[in-house]
Amino acid sequence: MSDNTEGITLHFIQILLQISLNQLLYFVHRNQENQSAEVTFILLGFSEYPELQIPLVLLFLTIYSITVLGNLGMILIIKINPKLHTPVYYFLRHLSFVDLCYSTVVTPKLLENLIVEDRTISFTGCIMQFFFACIFVVTETFLLAVMAYDRFVAICNPLLYTVVMSQKLCSLLVGASYSWGTVCSLTLTHFLSELSFRGNNIINNFVCEHAAIVAVSCSDPYISQEIILVSATFNEISSLMIILTSYVFIFITVLKMPSTGGRHKAFSTCASHLTTITVFHGTILFLYCVPNSRSSWLMVKVASVFYTVVIPMLNPVIYSLGNKDVKETARKLVNTKLLCQ
Repeated sequence: MSDNTEGITLHFIQILLQISLNQLLYFVHRNQENQSAEVTFILLGFSEYPELQIPLVLLFLTIYSITVLGNLGMILIIKINPKLHTPVYYFLRHLSFVDLCYSTVVTPKLLENLIVEDRTISFTGCIMQFFFACIFVVTETFLLAVMAYDRFVAICNPLLYTVVMSQKLCSLLVGASYSWGTVCSLTLTHFLSELSFRGNNIINNFVCEHAAIVAVSCSDPYISQEIILVSATFNEISSLMIILTSYVFIFITVLKMPSTGGRHKAFSTCASHLTTITVFHGTILFLYCVPNSRSSWLMVKVASVFYTVVIPMLNPVIYSLGNKDVKETARKLVNTKLLCQ
């Protein structure tokens, strides 16, 4: 992917986030005018397990450090290695960026609440955390679907791959993922900001998650709950349909390959992506579709930790383990750093 195309995409994302932030501040300001008193939220997190506070701080700090280094490292490696300037790595760069942002929205506040006794977060802070977390999780959902389509074109139409997956199409697919994530987040935040809250509100989670926020609302959350149900269902079903359809055609194409080596190579190019999809969507489906998972707040917290804190750490590890070009570039970076020192 050319630097010009990348620059246009990043500029578009910057403008999109700026417009969204302005709209978000408008929602928050309008809601605060309707509140009878200053509204704050208290994130309980894992406070019911005081003996685990220090071990959890060390665990989450380690995970976050690996997440930051892993995703920034992946972005840098793809940037400096010309061999990796292809559509699949273009999408992977944005996946790493989304994972880094997503983890940064959630983890620092989680670490703060484990260290200090004051676990309050302002109404504005809570809504902003939900807003940005929503953008990045929806964007990642569709980026994974886009990457599945990319693998479909690469394996089922290899001769047309460079023509079909043009720079323009890649930029449009990435831009569409960010745009849809922003639209969904603005819509959900708008209806969430229409709810009324009073005084201090206890949220039985470590993150400002939609269900936990509406649970402490003083007004009827029916519309907000229905909107997020429709949105989440549409996003999950549509993205999974793209993924499943792509891999059905991939599977059929691979089975028709005459050589065992060709089949093994084709499957190996999809292994990392399939692992990421399984972990990401498996966690979300468990959290929202398993009947008893929503009735146990401990289960909700554990599942939330997995897809907000752990998955952003796993993705760069999954994509780098079996990739010779990525490992070779990382090795050169480390050797260069050691020589400089």
